[in-house]
Order: sequence, then C-alpha cells, then structure tokens
Amino acid sequence: MVTTEETPLLEDYVIDAVDHAGLAAGKSSTGRWKAAWFIIGVEVGERFAYYGIASNLISYLTGPLGQSTAVAATNVNAWSGISSLLPVLGAFVADAFLGRYQTIIIASLIYVLGLALLTLSAFLVPISSPTDQNVENGEVLTTSSLLNVLFFFSLYLVAIGQSGHKPCVQAFGADQFDENDPKEKPDRSSFFNWWYLSMSAGICLAVIVVVYVQEAFSWALGFGIPCVFMVISLVLFVLGRKSYRYASRRSEEKINPFTRIGRVLFVAFRNRRLCQVQTELEANPSQGSPERSRFLNKALLAPNASSEGENECSVTDVEDCTALVRLIPVWLTTLAYAIPYAQYLTFFIKQGATMERTIVPGVTIPAAFLQVLIGISIVLFVPIYERVLVPIARSITKDPCGITTLRRIGTGMILATLTMVVAAMVESKRLETAKEHGLIDQPKVTIPMSIWWLIPQYLLLGLADVHTLVGMQEFFYSQVPTELRSIGLALYLSSLGVGSLLSGLLISLIDLATGRDAGNSWFNTNLNRGHLDYFYWLLAVISAVGFFAFLFICKSYVYRRVDGV
Repeated sequence: MVTTEETPLLEDYVIDAVDHAGLAAGKSSTGRWKAAWFIIGVEVGERFAYYGIASNLISYLTGPLGQSTAVAATNVNAWSGISSLLPVLGAFVADAFLGRYQTIIIASLIYVLGLALLTLSAFLVPISSPTDQNVENGEVLTTSSLLNVLFFFSLYLVAIGQSGHKPCVQAFGADQFDENDPKEKPDRSSFFNWWYLSMSAGICLAVIVVVYVQEAFSWALGFGIPCVFMVISLVLFVLGRKSYRYASRRSEEKINPFTRIGRVLFVAFRNRRLCQVQTELEANPSQGSPERSRFLNKALLAPNASSEGENECSVTDVEDCTALVRLIPVWLTTLAYAIPYAQYLTFFIKQGATMERTIVPGVTIPAAFLQVLIGISIVLFVPIYERVLVPIARSITKDPCGITTLRRIGTGMILATLTMVVAAMVESKRLETAKEHGLIDQPKVTIPMSIWWLIPQYLLLGLADVHTLVGMQEFFYSQVPTELRSIGLALYLSSLGVGSLLSGLLISLIDLATGRDAGNSWFNTNLNRGHLDYFYWLLAVISAVGFFAFLFICKSYVYRRVDGV
C-alpha cells in the first residue's frame, strides 16, 4: 500500500540538477517551458536594451558627437566586437566560480548601471556641446572631452554587463530541458528556435520604439527607456527562481572544468615523446575521438617513472578536451559570416540616411528603422521552419531535429553571401541615381530613390540569422562538456565579436588605402563619392570563400555522442 508520505518518492528527478533549495530537481516541478519562458523574458528585455543602443549608435556618433562616417563605423564595430568577445570571460566566471544564475544577477546590475550613466551622458550633451561661437574656448572643449569619456565608459560598462548576461541566460534556459529525456530533448532544440524568435521580437520593438524616440524626441529619453526595460526584465527573472533547474556537478567533476581541460593539454604535451599505444578511446570508436586526436590521447599514458599513474587523465577528461579542440576550425570558418553580418549596424543605416524616407507627407522614418525587417523575417520564418520544414526534414533524415546544426549553419552562410551581392547591386543603383540627378557633391540632399530598395538585403539577412545564428547557438551549446556550456555559447558570441573587430580593421585599412593623396575613400563621409558597393562585393567574396572552407571542415567533423547524432 502506498501512503501519502510515500508519494513524493515516485517523482522523477533530473540528473545533475537541483532546485532553488539545493535539492534534487523534480521533472514535474521544475524546468521545461514554465521555467524557460521566464528566462526568455529576461533575454527579450536585454535585447531590447542592447539594440536600443546599438541600432542607431552610428547616427549618434556622426550626429551629436560629430564623428566621421569611417571613424564612427570603426567605433561601432569595436564596441560591438568587444561586447561579443567579453562573454567568453563572463562564461568562464560562471562555469568556474559563480554559476549561471548568480552571474546573470550581477551582470544585470552592471548592465543597468551602464544604461543609467549612458542616459546621463546623453542628457548632458545639449548642455556641454561646443557651439560655433565658443568652440575655441578651452573650458568648453574640456567639458566636451569629459562628456565623451563618460559616454564611452558607460557604453563599455554595458558591454561588461552583457559579458555575464548573454552566454549565461541562454545556457541557463537550455538547462531547463533534460537532454537525456526523450520527451524533453526535442523541446530543447525547439527552445533555440523560439528563443531567437522572442529575442527578435524584442529587437523589433526596440527599433520601432526607441529609434523613433531618439530621432524625434530625445537621445536621453531614447537611452532611458532601455534602462527601464532592463530593470523590469531583472525583476521578472528573479520571480521565476523557484521554477528553475540549477546545474550541479557530478562528484567526479568537482575539479574546476578548466583545470581538467588544462591538465589534459599539459600531460599530452609532457608525454609527446612516449610511444603511442592503443588507448581506450581508440579501441572504442563509439567514444567519438577521431584518429587525428591521438596527440591528446597521450594524456592517458603514464610516464615510466610513474608506476601508479597518478598523473594520468581520465577518458572523460580527454574526450572533453578533444571536443573543445575540434570546435576551433568550425569557429574560424564562421568568421566569414560574422564580418558581413556586422554591416547592418553601420553602412546599411548610412545608405538609408541618403535615400527618400517619407512614408506619407510629413512622416519620415529613421534610417535605422529598416532593421525591424530582420526581426520580422525571423518572427515569420521561425514558425515555418519549426512547424513545416523540420517535420519534413525529420521524415527524410530521421534526425529528431530535422537537419544537423552544421548544415543549418552552412545554409545561412550561403544566404549571407547572397545578401552582400544584393547590397552591392542596390548601392550601385543608388550611386547611379545620385549621378543622374547631379547630386554627387550634395550629400545633404535626399537622393530620389526610395529606402524600400534596401528591403531585400534586410530580409535576406534575417533568413540567414535563422539558419546560421540559431544553428551556431545550438551547435556550440551541445558540442561542449555539460559544465562548460556557458563557454560554448560564448564561443558563438565571440565569433560575432571577432567578426566585428575584423570588419572595423578592414574598414580602417581600406579607408587608409583608398583615401590617401586626397583620393575618394570607399567610406567617404559623402557617400555619393564613396564606393560601398566595392566593399560589399569584397565581403561577398570573403563570405563565399569562408563557406567553402566551412564545407571542407564539416566533412570530417564528428558530433559528440551525447547528442545521439
């Protein structure tokens, strides 16, 4: 006879997860979608805040702060790049020390502080900006310089806040689904799709509301709204704490995961001269360690002087290290996607600013407004992908997720190449229109060509995001050891970060090469004398070459067995 007191014993628990009280996490009382939606909510708020700044940042730099187009584009790329690179540090702190939940809380508080100071700096701009009459006054210039310091300090404080927030929130959300449960595993794959859809909705809202407020009313108010949203999202996140599943390391993994990985590399290097013998990994191919990883397998060998083998690494340690090393070539090839991706925050906007933007008489949309089309294409296509394409692909490939993550990433890289081709053709048309109407040397005069010409490149970039960015998130999350999944998502973000930095470097080098000797730089402040079309064609070539390198790498890639692929 089963008594009432014995009923809780029937609860099914999640391996390596605990609830808010530190007890084993029950499957019926924690996690899954009821917890995931709280976490998705905080990400929507964060993306609203981030894109409330990023979407129109180049307009703020070339407007109130008075920077040239090339310098502003470089600054935007630098900030965007560092914002995407710092999550590697935040993920390290989370995975090695604080845990994801605590890291998210601390990072969110830093985020809010940065947004508050950014709002203050924008509020002070009208007061402290030098005018034509007093520009020679040393005191005014000093105040303006200090204001610039405050602005960039606040901007990079936001980047620091994102460093702990971005990788941990998504990993924490995916943690709410048990990959060992046949019912929950497909939900985890769906989570990445709905995560990106919801995040894109937040971005759309930011572009529609915040960008309009910044240009029509006040930059200070435009930065203040994201600050309020970030506070609200943090409160909602904390309210859901009792429903979350928190990662718990297995007893054999109490050692810092980075220590385990580092030990494998050290021992393998130390044993590099030892004779190779057949290791457990090579004797059992199902373990997932390919032949090319034999160097790391030497970490399983014991030196002759060590009869007890106290310095040997475990098979699990070597397998985890091997998994991380095999991600490096894939990561490198995704940079070919990240460089073109960086352009929608810079030159796409500057293109639109020169074109006809009147919807109806008296109503003109901001140049950054078309970024909403990226989010709209994602919002429309994700349900189609999830409800139509995945079931069809699943029936053909027998893969629970429809197609592999690498195939999904490759599809997006093709779309990114096509995006740059279309962007180059539209820019050529814009330059021809300016020439036909005698507007080459009149940069402040609107070119009689509708901004709607830019719609295809925005929509294509959105479709590319659905494939490559969502695919990269799931790939890097699933292909790393369980306790390093924040690092996995940070790797995806770091690809975008390095891509932005490379984009900024490329812009600086091209501007230097084409603008010397009074030449017309490709990125001339007067875009009518520039050649963004040449730049877009160059990016199309880079993207295409990267895609073929990606194909070559993928042919020999072996998925981690934990995914059951």
